[in-house]
Amino acid sequence: MSAQLVSEISIFVLAVFLGFEVISKVPTILHTPLMSGSNAIHGVILVGAMVIMAGAQGPLQELLGFLAVVLATINVVGGYVVTDRMLEMFRSRNKRGGTPT
Repeated sequence: MSAQLVSEISIFVLAVFLGFEVISKVPTILHTPLMSGSNAIHGVILVGAMVIMAGAQGPLQELLGFLAVVLATINVVGGYVVTDRMLEMFRSRNKRGGTPT
């Protein structure tokens, strides 16, 4: 293995541990707003994954690029679904189609 590959793997592993530590310290009540705020970031990641996949050279790079696009898409869509459900809690019952009380 080259020194650059070892360096990149080390940075990736450290980023995983750091991300886990940061997210695990967030109170449960803030997880949904945090996910809502990260949707914009994952939208940028999705566009970046598509750009990189377009320049892929070889089947391994194409497979990894496709996997990145799929995972980023799932994350963006899931984030918007959760945000919509969260915002649904704050709408009045009349706007949801329920009977007025």
